[in-house]
Amino acid sequence: MIPFDVLTVFFAAAVALGVAPGPDNIFVLTQSALYGRFAGLIVTLGLCTGLIVHTIAVALGVAAIFQTSELAFTMLKFAGAGYLLYLAFQAFRAGKTEISGGNGPVLPAWTLYRRGIVMNVSNPKVAIFFLAFLPQFADPARGSVPLQVLIFGAFFIVATILVFGGVALGGGMLGAFLKRSPKAQVRLNRLAGLVFVGLALRLAVAER
Repeated sequence: MIPFDVLTVFFAAAVALGVAPGPDNIFVLTQSALYGRFAGLIVTLGLCTGLIVHTIAVALGVAAIFQTSELAFTMLKFAGAGYLLYLAFQAFRAGKTEISGGNGPVLPAWTLYRRGIVMNVSNPKVAIFFLAFLPQFADPARGSVPLQVLIFGAFFIVATILVFGGVALGGGMLGAFLKRSPKAQVRLNRLAGLVFVGLALRLAVAER
């Protein structure tokens, strides 16, 4: 099977990638600041569910479609950008009463979980990244490559939960502080809306 030193190097790389600023951890930060630490953790679980989908897609070779098909890549990225713009619209409309800095989310857990899934699955860049990243550590001499890809994907998800969980806790603390100021709450919602717009534009102009 996979040597321990290979798994160690892979896990360290996965943690480093999770710490680096990107759309997903920014998304977790804004959601946890708006709705609390628990909400950020739920979103993190949703994002990691999306990573499960991408891992299985790589293992089955489906992710290669988004690398070779311009139409599939474009359709998925615009679907993701549209969803982010929808979240931006909701954030711009939200007022102070829709923000919670506590431990429990104002939005239903399923809504937050679904946001994480859609945010991750609708980003074809993640599919292509996994297609390029995971197989690098697989070795046909060690047995089934698809099985190795699934194992590496599982380790990547564990690293993501640890890093993004920390981001969620930090964002929740920020939200708890801002909860004392109604004006700050409204401004945070506006800021979240701008973040969603920025992420949508970033996704819309992404190239394979």
